[in-house]
Amino acid sequence: MPLTLRPETTSEFDVLTLGECMIRLSPPGHQRIELTPVFEAFAGGGEYNVSYALARYGMRTGWVSRLVDNPLGHFIRNHARSSGMDISEVIWVPYDGSGRTDRIGLNFTEVGMGVRASVTLYDRGHTAIAHMKPGDVDWKRIFGERGVRWFHTGGIFAALSDSCAEVTIESMKAAHEAGTIVSYDLNFRSKLWSSKKAIEVTGNIIPYVDVLIGNEEDFQKVLGFTVEGTDASLKSLPVEGYRRMVAQVVKRFPGIRAVGTTLREVVSGLVNNWSAIMYYDGTFYESRRFMNLEIEDRVGGGDGFCSGFVYGLLHGMTPQECVEMGAAHGALLQTTRGDTSMVTMEELKHVMGGGTARIKR
Repeated sequence: MPLTLRPETTSEFDVLTLGECMIRLSPPGHQRIELTPVFEAFAGGGEYNVSYALARYGMRTGWVSRLVDNPLGHFIRNHARSSGMDISEVIWVPYDGSGRTDRIGLNFTEVGMGVRASVTLYDRGHTAIAHMKPGDVDWKRIFGERGVRWFHTGGIFAALSDSCAEVTIESMKAAHEAGTIVSYDLNFRSKLWSSKKAIEVTGNIIPYVDVLIGNEEDFQKVLGFTVEGTDASLKSLPVEGYRRMVAQVVKRFPGIRAVGTTLREVVSGLVNNWSAIMYYDGTFYESRRFMNLEIEDRVGGGDGFCSGFVYGLLHGMTPQECVEMGAAHGALLQTTRGDTSMVTMEELKHVMGGGTARIKR
């Protein structure tokens, strides 16, 4: 059954997202955290990254979160505003001077190289958004009065606390009542919760999801499905095995009308094979395969796929075009440092059209 979108004329937002944004600190190049005298600072978070990218492409996007009113919160605010996204529904809480009550989350990320993998070290305990609880946001006003065509959140937000998982369901219910499409990125993070906990919590969330997004690990660790033909290292990702797995997912959860799945085969820290598949209205679609894709920074690639994929669906593109746009955007996003997209629409269309990396003069 095809997706039915709210008209633009009845909606203030094309896309609204809910989730955390942290400040990422990375050593320059491929240096080690414990030895660097300098850190590069970036803003980023799974759901935030989607709104940021789509705002850069001229869409009316908004982001809901809970931030501390101090210079670190303002760093995120300034970065968000630079894209044009709406942050008027962000909850601002006072800074207590030490972060005992609420704080902005940090993550320290090393960009891997060769046989050394990229690594993320979280410093996100007791962050402001982890304290968000049902009733803090007037979802019925946002979806009913302001109007939203597409609502997106994911497993990172739901994993932050039990109350965040409750807010996930609260927001999705309000979105559905207003006729808004709901997408959810499984986004499993083993440092935030166990697979057992993820499966338990996500089972209560899935009934409210229209469009499901994930990678090669998410469906196993968050939904408990297995992919035939893969091993624990996920070095080889057979597309047919994923097709069968997705078919099982939509059979068990009939409310899901589209599934987007990224496939990443890790050759080295800086070289991956990258592609995506999409299930929509009973048919599977497969993107171009980016073989031996050279990567500057792999963080945010899945969010790049998600935002390109959603852009296509909201602009009436064919399913094949949607999966191609998602895969191309994810590939391009990984050619720059930081979590958020620096890709232009011209570049995206060039790569979607089969263009090469020859210099442009």
